[in-house]
Amino acid sequence: MKPDLHAEVNKNSAFLDRELSQLMFNRRVLAQAEDKSIPLLERLRYLCIASSNLDEFFEVRVASLLAAGAADGSLAAHPALVATLSRISNECHLLVAHQYEILNNEVLPELAANGVHLVRHNERNEAQRAWVKEYFDNEVRPLLTPIGLDPAHPFPQVVNKSLNFIVSLTGKDAFGRGTAIAIVKAPRVLPRVIRLPDHLSKNGGISFCLLSSVIHAHISDLFAGREVIGYSQFRVTRDSDLWVDEDEVKNLRQALKGELLGRQFGASVRLEVAMNCPPELSQFLLDQFGLHQSRLYAVNGPVNLVRLNEIMDHVDNPALRFQPFFPGFAQKPGSQDIFSALRKNDILLHHPFQSFQTVIDFIRSAALDPAVVAIKQTIYRTGMNSDLMEALIVAARAGKEVTVIVELKARFDEEANINWADKLEQAGAQVVYGVVGLKTHAKVALVIRREDNKLRYYAHLGTGNYHPTTTKFYTDFGLLTCHAGLAQEVNEVFIHLTSLTKPHRLNHLWLAPFALQNEIIKAIRNEARIARAGRPGRIIVKINALVDESVIRALYAASKDGVKIDLIVRGACTLKPGVPGLSENIKVRSIIGRFLEHSRIYYFRNDLAHDTYLASADWMSRNLFRRIEVAFPILDKALKRRVLAEGLNPYLKDNINAWELEADGHYQRRKARGKQTSFSAQQHLMETLGTPNAHLGE
Repeated sequence: MKPDLHAEVNKNSAFLDRELSQLMFNRRVLAQAEDKSIPLLERLRYLCIASSNLDEFFEVRVASLLAAGAADGSLAAHPALVATLSRISNECHLLVAHQYEILNNEVLPELAANGVHLVRHNERNEAQRAWVKEYFDNEVRPLLTPIGLDPAHPFPQVVNKSLNFIVSLTGKDAFGRGTAIAIVKAPRVLPRVIRLPDHLSKNGGISFCLLSSVIHAHISDLFAGREVIGYSQFRVTRDSDLWVDEDEVKNLRQALKGELLGRQFGASVRLEVAMNCPPELSQFLLDQFGLHQSRLYAVNGPVNLVRLNEIMDHVDNPALRFQPFFPGFAQKPGSQDIFSALRKNDILLHHPFQSFQTVIDFIRSAALDPAVVAIKQTIYRTGMNSDLMEALIVAARAGKEVTVIVELKARFDEEANINWADKLEQAGAQVVYGVVGLKTHAKVALVIRREDNKLRYYAHLGTGNYHPTTTKFYTDFGLLTCHAGLAQEVNEVFIHLTSLTKPHRLNHLWLAPFALQNEIIKAIRNEARIARAGRPGRIIVKINALVDESVIRALYAASKDGVKIDLIVRGACTLKPGVPGLSENIKVRSIIGRFLEHSRIYYFRNDLAHDTYLASADWMSRNLFRRIEVAFPILDKALKRRVLAEGLNPYLKDNINAWELEADGHYQRRKARGKQTSFSAQQHLMETLGTPNAHLGE
């Protein structure tokens, strides 16, 4: 029986609840952890992903809602907000309980059956207990600093999402005082998952224990002469948004460096404790963190499931993982000069099915090519280690004009981006931090090359980040082109971002916050006009989220006019599909598979013109009005067909990883019926675009 998540939401509303829709995405991820057709360690990974998603949901979304209520004094003055938070709390408690049910009743027992054991204290034999005791004495205890609470030792600062313990004690301390509560912080330098020596694992398997279990087993050793009468692990989740007054600060990078230090101690939004935590201790913690009882989550296991990812680093059993995948190459490395190739044809890249190495080669070639005079690139997320950033540094040191627009406020990547900004500036690059008040989310790069005494532009435009790790796990499209119109407009975008002048009229690119929403709505209305004239109207869109009400209203209107609309929306979607008189021509589906669906594709049939755009932007107000975003057309007819054949049609055919949204906000998993053949879009693309048997020659 499916939970009635939306029962409290106004049924007459034309929109679904955004927060509940986002949480429903987490339910679909959890379903992967339950799917027995998926290798066991991958199921554990999905469980960790769901936990990480929920962490971020609290750090960002719940935190922003609580901050909005606090801004005007108290939540009580905002009954609608209180109702929203209540719905969120109910669903999150159900989700968390379900996570631990899957962990304890399915994943851990099945791992044990496959020789991978997570051994709790009461399950350890004498030899294992002796080893754990020695590990505690030698590796853990020296790093612990128990803090007995009294006026001279107030409740300590607790870092966001860190592992801690609260302990209740009897008797008096060494000074004759009755300090009853102590706090123990788990050292952050220690692994959370500890592998036991192989000779202590039965039947040739692998055994692990958790750091939390090690400390629990020996916590009384920290309080000689006193009795521990109650204890629990706990973790507090905090508001992780960074706030700086961009109109006031003179140096955004320096201001953010200061804010990063304080992020770990933002306002508390959630408290997690062990299920057996004494009520008086959980209440004490709630009081210390200023949290309502509804923010308490008592869990049946470790308070941070994400840490179980560490198990996968130690288990080398191919049968428990997805089969290795090796991407194909749109252009074989070293096969020919990439600039010569682009003068012949545009190159369309579909990651991770095709290697991101082609993009790296593009920037590396530009850095080393004496004919290249300038390189410009936006950076939203790139990670701590990046061949692309190193190539830009090489180019700057070689005397080329290198301009990099670094988004310093890319959430959770601020530190990496600040570090790269420092290195780039030291190398001589011009570093700009985008536009005050707007995040630069566009993914574009430009190479300017002198050829035959003229400057020629080469561009890369993408739907995903220039990040070496995520390009292996996120589905994204990228276009390499030297089309004069497109590439010159990319240069106009860079001039706009660096000079802050109004951009010239763009004939190809749709740029947010100036024109993107208007162009989207114009294209939707054009399909409606075509449908009213009696010709086929068709829209297919693939995005990560759909919550912008103006765009949704335009889609509703187009549906009423007879336009057939298919929306492939991975995450939050507040549009109600299939409602008579409103959206009966709209279908919404979500694909949850091996790779995270991240590409954004807008397709409008437009009387067989087949207008096809790839974009960095989802259809959310923040993308359309509070970010610099770029949607770019695919102009080559053959490449348009490829986008349809790879990025849209397979996903509409998928009956393995597809979930269909119902008008009430629930999702139903689509399955092959009768004589239908089972079909996975991602598996199809792996088989058609990947490199077959690449590992056999290793």
